[in-house]
Amino acid sequence: MPQLRESGGGSVQSGGSLRLSCVASASTYSMGWYRQTPSHQREGIASILGTQTKYAESVKGRFTISQDSRKRTLYLQMNDLKPEDTAMYYCASLASFGLSVNYATNWGKGTQVTVSA
Repeated sequence: MPQLRESGGGSVQSGGSLRLSCVASASTYSMGWYRQTPSHQREGIASILGTQTKYAESVKGRFTISQDSRKRTLYLQMNDLKPEDTAMYYCASLASFGLSVNYATNWGKGTQVTVSA
């Protein structure tokens, strides 16, 4: 299973933007972004398979998932960030295309995103 390493998290004000990156040590079938807070279970927010993408309703229209296959790098462009987007963000390699945590075969260590009002 590939090793995954996220970067790009940080602190921004509400309405701001961040771009997360995730470098994989090997190619994967599909990849996704998940997030988790101390009070909520880990949830899938975006996944990609080739040119197909899926998004959770909570981020649709604000977040964009993309990938550079040559660089084995996954991206998450996050615009119009809200305080409720505050979470630890993880990338994952997926055995199936979708948002379920059950599809994940390997996880990165995560990168923290904090959005202040």
